[in-house]
Amino acid sequence: MALWPRMRSWQREPMPSPMDALARAAAHGLRLEAGSATLVETGLDFRVVLAAQEDGTPWVLRIPRRADVLPTIEREAAILDLVRPRLRAAVPDWRIRTDELLAYPALPGTPGLTVSDEPEWHMDPSSPRYAASLGELLAQLHGIPVEDARSADVEIREPAAVRERWRADVARVATEFEVAAALLRRWEAWLADDTFWPDRSVMTHGEIYPGHTLLDEDGSISGVLDWTTARVDDPARDFLFQRGVAGEEAFAATVDAYVRAGGSVWPRLADHCAEMWAAAPVGYGIYALTTGEPEHREAAAAQLASVG
Repeated sequence: MALWPRMRSWQREPMPSPMDALARAAAHGLRLEAGSATLVETGLDFRVVLAAQEDGTPWVLRIPRRADVLPTIEREAAILDLVRPRLRAAVPDWRIRTDELLAYPALPGTPGLTVSDEPEWHMDPSSPRYAASLGELLAQLHGIPVEDARSADVEIREPAAVRERWRADVARVATEFEVAAALLRRWEAWLADDTFWPDRSVMTHGEIYPGHTLLDEDGSISGVLDWTTARVDDPARDFLFQRGVAGEEAFAATVDAYVRAGGSVWPRLADHCAEMWAAAPVGYGIYALTTGEPEHREAAAAQLASVG
C-alpha cells in the first residue's frame, strides 16, 4: 500500500522548532502561546504547527518545506476563494500569507487521521457516516462549474490531458527507476483501455482522505484541509482513498451518496480507482524526482520495485 511508506518517509526530515513558527507569526502581529505549540508532520510540502492565542483561539501555521512549493501558494489561495462559498464544510481562511508562513484560525472538528511515528486513526475508516458525508461533499465540489474554475485561474486538465499526463509520468518513472515488470504491464493496460477512463473533468481536491478532513461529533466532515493539489481533473482522484483503504462497502456508500446529491459516475469508476491506487508509486516517483531528496528517491525506488 503506497500511502504508508510516504507517511513514514516524512519523519526522516529535520524537524523545525515550533518556536520558529511562532516567531514568524509574531512578526506579523499574531501572538501565540509558546506552551500551546505542537508540531504536526502531516504533509510533504508544508510543515504544520498548531498553537493558540492567550484567549484560547487555536491557529494553524504552515511553513513551506522547499522553494519549489512557493508558486503553489497563490494558486491555492485562489482555489480556497473559489470553493469556500460553495461547500458546506469549512476550508482555511488565510489571515497571513507570505513565502515563509501561512496562518489561519483552526477549522472546526477533529482530524480523522494523524501521523507521528505511525498513522493514528481517530475514526473507523469504513464509517457509513463518513462515507455518506464524503459523497455529499464531493458532489458539491465536483459540481462547481469548470468555467468558474477557469475564471479563477485554476489549472484545468481535460480528460485527454489527464490520461496523457499519466502516460508521460509512467514513462519518466520507468526511465529513472527500476520498475517491477508486473506493475509496468498493469499500468500500460490501464492506460490503453478506454473503458476505465471518464469523459469529463471536474473540480477536485486531489488528496482528500481522513488526514485532510476534520470531523464533527457525529463523524460528518466539518472541514477540509490542504488544497495544494486541487485542480480540474479526473473525478476519481477524490474517491481514491475510499476505494483503496476504506473497503468496498464504504466506497459504494460514498458513491451512492454522491449520486443522490447530484454527482455523475461512469460504469468503471470502481475499477478505475483500483488501477489508480495501484499506480500511486508513479506519483511518488515523480515527487521524488521533483524534490531531488535522496530519502524520497530511496522510498520511491522501493515501492516501484515491489509488486505488493
